[in-house]
Amino acid sequence: MIDTSSFQGKTAKYYTLGCKLNFSETSTFARMLRDMGVREAKKDEVADICLINTCSVTEVADHKCRQVINRMARQNPGAFIVVTGCYAQLESERVANIPNVNLVLGSNEKADLIQYLSNAWNNFDGQAKQGSYHSVKTKDIVKFQPSCSRGNRTRYFLKVQDGCDYFCTYCTIPFARGFSRNPNIESLVKQAEEAAAEGGKEIVLTGVNIGDFGRTTGESFLDLVKALDKVEGIERFRISSLEPDLIDDKLIEF
Repeated sequence: MIDTSSFQGKTAKYYTLGCKLNFSETSTFARMLRDMGVREAKKDEVADICLINTCSVTEVADHKCRQVINRMARQNPGAFIVVTGCYAQLESERVANIPNVNLVLGSNEKADLIQYLSNAWNNFDGQAKQGSYHSVKTKDIVKFQPSCSRGNRTRYFLKVQDGCDYFCTYCTIPFARGFSRNPNIESLVKQAEEAAAEGGKEIVLTGVNIGDFGRTTGESFLDLVKALDKVEGIERFRISSLEPDLIDDKLIEF
């Protein structure tokens, strides 16, 4: 049981770099912290906690991540700085050595972000120290962080898949996010139904390569699309991150 009393009344700022998948995850983290009594800080307000969800597609992206981390720390002196995402996975130790960073979580550990944050927060005294980092090797990234977040009043982002098995020469994503994995269709339909009950009208399906859906559960992306299409109240589903070679005639016909 996590003691949330020390978080009551605290404020947080969030910064997301990269893809819609990262945006979805950050929104989920924000909701989890909000449930613990942490409110989002106003634009010009100094936050108690800063969470940066990073990208690492190119060296330019890595450089931008470092810039954002330093800027967030400078604009929020004394804040507890948490860094997660792809850059945090690939360069955990380097990120932990950035001044004022307190906690670095890789792709497997971010599924337990609240637990790691609570443990580190209890030892935080507002002073800059060497950041602690937690990450495992690519082969050991097995956890799936569920995420269904609201983008605006009626659009939601539903994470249906994570990771990639293809290891293309130019791409770091499999190393940053691990092998392809997904939850079962039943759980995703339930999240879509909850979004509809909250007034959602559109859902964007997100993932690293969602056409690879089913590796974990023995289901298929077409099975998922057909099941989601039956959810009442959702008027439109958008499909993102779908590789052309994983589109078959049955999906196109449907």
